[in-house]
Amino acid sequence: MANPPLKIRWAIFFTIALLALAFRAPRLGERPMHTDEAINAYITGRLLAGKEYKYDPKDRHGPALYAISFPVAKLSGAKTFSDLTETSVRAGPAIIGALAILLFGFLVDRFGKPSAIAGAILFAISPLPVYYARDFIHETLFVAATLAFIVFALRVGESKSVRDGILTGISAGLMLATKETATIHFAAFGIAAAWWLWATRPVDAPRREWHSAPKPAVAALVSFCCILLALYSWWGQHWQGLFDLIHAVPHLAARAGGEGHEKPAWYYLALLCGGWSGAAVLALAIWGAISRREEIRSNKALQALIVYTVAITVLYSAIPYKTPWLALNLFLPIALLAGRGLWNLWLVTRDGRFLVLLFAVALTVALCHDTRKRVFLAPADERNPYAYAQTVDDILRLQKRVQQVASSNPSGKNLRIAVVAADAWPLPWYLRGFPNVGFWQPDQNPGKADIYITSADAADKLGPLVKDWRSDFFGVRPDVLLVMWLPPETKSSP
Repeated sequence: MANPPLKIRWAIFFTIALLALAFRAPRLGERPMHTDEAINAYITGRLLAGKEYKYDPKDRHGPALYAISFPVAKLSGAKTFSDLTETSVRAGPAIIGALAILLFGFLVDRFGKPSAIAGAILFAISPLPVYYARDFIHETLFVAATLAFIVFALRVGESKSVRDGILTGISAGLMLATKETATIHFAAFGIAAAWWLWATRPVDAPRREWHSAPKPAVAALVSFCCILLALYSWWGQHWQGLFDLIHAVPHLAARAGGEGHEKPAWYYLALLCGGWSGAAVLALAIWGAISRREEIRSNKALQALIVYTVAITVLYSAIPYKTPWLALNLFLPIALLAGRGLWNLWLVTRDGRFLVLLFAVALTVALCHDTRKRVFLAPADERNPYAYAQTVDDILRLQKRVQQVASSNPSGKNLRIAVVAADAWPLPWYLRGFPNVGFWQPDQNPGKADIYITSADAADKLGPLVKDWRSDFFGVRPDVLLVMWLPPETKSSP
């Protein structure tokens, strides 16, 4: 099928991007903040307060998310951490997730219009990318940068354009500046590139012509380094960040062992097959990777995509450390191949196209059902496979109770709150409107306070500080409780 004129092509993909935004933008503030989101919001709040950003190579990933969230927060009118809202911090990933759909438009020339459109629609409405585009975490930005790298690396592989080389380097730099796990993807891309070189080897010439390769390669390397220099040094304010990036490598290697997040090798495939729609999308992707072999043999870009999909799936599955949002990195190429698989079904069933059309409608309905269920109806339910270590709704009751106590306390919001817990997150987010909050480890003495909030194991260590005080229990995560201690004269909650 001939590719559409550029205006029509981009009108189609802009429409799909608006559809993606319609799935990602509503009710952003309803789900409780995950611990990772709360930490990212706290870092953004420090930047709003004029604090210097310092890259932490241990647990905080790269600076690119904050480089985007900071101006978005400023545009929302936030000036401090306490001004931030769930909607204002989640808006950035939601917008990025929608804009990423436009990158599918660049793949029309490589994979064909129907395959690119179908892949874009799958990515726009599927529950996995929609769910995590509504999270203030790094993954959506990382996947968008990965898609950009795929787009421009394929272009530079064919055109040898310096401009495409620059865009490829910027995309790779954003990947590494978002998450250090970009190194895993670079390994998978290296495998795909090796296949590309072998598949495109000259058969009627003594050797390959390399004279046009150095310029785009140098352009890519320079732009890649510029992105890393700018972001990891935080625009030249903290050069130590560049050296800390190197120190992140041994930590990542140790973390890959699991650190409490060990899962079996088939975890991601089981996750992707979940719901009404998951198995159908995965089956379409497999069909897209093996059907119409004549086209596969002639389309080196398609071969490279298939090799990358297999490589990144094997690498992620082999690493013991697994969390559900990492499956988004596998779903990206799967969506592209599933789009091709759906189109191939249409091509090979000339006498049964009504059934293919019926299947496409049924799949769309199933995807919307799964997205509605997992993203909007039960986003924090522990039975939701995407709600991993998710903060439960009961945390909102705790926040409301603190506000009720403050309203009847002479000090108002200036009352002193002592939080005693080994891991207090995401409480700093939910108590951000109270200026006199302190955080202590269970073996530390917090002194006198108007309210104590402790982990269950730390309660006994407070001793006489809470003698005869009233206690109330609140869930924070599945099987994790916090205890709020209030003086006996405090009014009961309504």
